[in-house]
Amino acid sequence: MISLGMVQTLQIVKRVEFGVYLSDSAEAEARVLLPKKQVPEYAGTGDVLSVFVYRDSRDRMIATTTVPKLTLHEVAKLRVAQVGRVGAFLDWGLEKELLLPYAEQTRRVAEGEECLVALYIDKSDRLCATMNVYPYLASDSPYRAEDRIDGTVYEISDHFGAFVAVDDRYSGLIPKKELYGNVRVGDVIQARVTGVREDGRLNLSIREKAYLQMDADAKRLLEIIGSFDGVLPFTDKASPEVIRRETQMSKNEFKRAVGRLLKEGKVQITEQAIRLTDR
Repeated sequence: MISLGMVQTLQIVKRVEFGVYLSDSAEAEARVLLPKKQVPEYAGTGDVLSVFVYRDSRDRMIATTTVPKLTLHEVAKLRVAQVGRVGAFLDWGLEKELLLPYAEQTRRVAEGEECLVALYIDKSDRLCATMNVYPYLASDSPYRAEDRIDGTVYEISDHFGAFVAVDDRYSGLIPKKELYGNVRVGDVIQARVTGVREDGRLNLSIREKAYLQMDADAKRLLEIIGSFDGVLPFTDKASPEVIRRETQMSKNEFKRAVGRLLKEGKVQITEQAIRLTDR
């Protein structure tokens, strides 16, 4: 069987002026054309070739000896070659660019940027790209708790947190409670593995363990108080929502940072504010 979107080994069953026809056996009816410019000089009827099968600009099945940057159900970062009326067109290493329909974009992409996509077959039996890569990510990563990883944020959920493609291959999640700062879709991040779920997917954090993170939080809090002209207009009695909005810390992390600065004599706390001691 000839498989769309896959690299496969097929046999030359017929030579024609404009190329050769390939099939999975000499008796099979299904055939695909390999254009003449793609046919190796030495190739003859009965020889087998490794080819990739896709559709040309007229939606005809066609073979190429060029291996694209991703095959069916794989995930990869591709450059946006142009943006058109029906979506974006991606450079995937073949003459015909790969369509990323607007309906498959989790955010609008711009010409020249790279975006993380998977390759799938649409309802019209054509190869297309999608930014909804979750179903195509693997769950058998080699990582364990406390390992450090690099990954690409591909979706952000108000309920769950930030979904991350670890090594652009494995499935990971930064839970909402661990999500701090201005993390956006498309960002390449470094994170710490906090655990491996039963299904093999990774739980991640962009913060260190509490005893390691405390120093960084205390330093950051000093900068924040300075930005308020030395007087932070709330204390650790403020709501968790206010603390997170203003400091990107949880209430417990904020308390630990304040405690560190108090111990070092760098701040003082009043009933309604936290002040730098040198002000």
